[in-house]
Amino acid sequence: MRHRRPRERGAPVIVTPTVVDVVALGESMVTFLPTRPGRLADVPSFERGIGGAESNVACVLAAAGHTARWVGRVGADGFGDHLVEAIAAYGVDTSAVRRDPARPTGVYFRTAGDRASDAHEVAYYRAGSAASAMAADAMDLDAVRAGRVLHLSGITAALSADCLALMRELTARRLGRPLVSFDVNHRAHLWQHQEPGKVLLDLARGSDLVFVGEDEAETAWGVTGGPGAIRAALPEPRALVVKQGSRGATLFQGDSEGDTVTFVPSLHVDVVAPVGAGDAFAAGFLSATLRALSARERLRHGHLMAAAALTVHGDLAAPPSRDHADRLAALDDDAWETLRLGPGWTEAVTRAQEEVRTP
Repeated sequence: MRHRRPRERGAPVIVTPTVVDVVALGESMVTFLPTRPGRLADVPSFERGIGGAESNVACVLAAAGHTARWVGRVGADGFGDHLVEAIAAYGVDTSAVRRDPARPTGVYFRTAGDRASDAHEVAYYRAGSAASAMAADAMDLDAVRAGRVLHLSGITAALSADCLALMRELTARRLGRPLVSFDVNHRAHLWQHQEPGKVLLDLARGSDLVFVGEDEAETAWGVTGGPGAIRAALPEPRALVVKQGSRGATLFQGDSEGDTVTFVPSLHVDVVAPVGAGDAFAAGFLSATLRALSARERLRHGHLMAAAALTVHGDLAAPPSRDHADRLAALDDDAWETLRLGPGWTEAVTRAQEEVRTP
């Protein structure tokens, strides 16, 4: 989406990108989800979907009523067509996506099992993908920076030297930049030829808001001892969210007088597939941040969006309506800690409301 500035006769046309709530930059891939449990060698067919940490965040935010733009690079192929069309169908602006005639769109296959189990398999076909050619001089940086929030992840930095240089450019502290949100998203298999720890730490230090799991901090940075130790190793961001798995999440918010620390326990969820929950958590937290909600409400909205993702098979789930999420986020501590959510919970209130309205 672009605005054309008024111009005098003979002057060049200057096209200014529309400012949106959130811009998310990164690789999106076509995902193939098995139609039944089992080894990849035994699964006879797959269903096509979309997946990508940053585009997932953009899709969830758009579905939740925010304006969002996804910026990436895909092949000039059918899979690239599918990605752009599917992401746009969520209401995401895809006008800044570049098409690469020489490189393919990345794809991957996975089994239906839990990622934490030994039986889980993922087969990536992304080496040399169009996204790996993202570079500062080949991107529309005006469109990238035309958001209240710019959301990035550590996955992009691992794709190529050009991608890393782009990430360094976008996390460089400068006046007038949007709030930079960075999800560490440490993926060990992507860092086979370089050491990720220092790279991810440097990018996090240049960001305003950082999401990191306790397990990631230990694996990438060797930091143990809980959220406080992670904050001590990463004091620069104004806000740091430490995800603690099934226990909950802790938010550190810094100001001139020090940190305010807020912990919110996770919800009890009947998990269908633990895929996409981290992206959904980030989207929920960003949504509440854009609405200037309290620290507790930001974390609770993150947990609620994660619960929506955990109760479906794919990477993306329909988020709860804003009113529904706000009501749940406003529960007292006892009610929050006894709340249990299962498959279909995001549609339950909508169905009930429709039944009430139907004569």
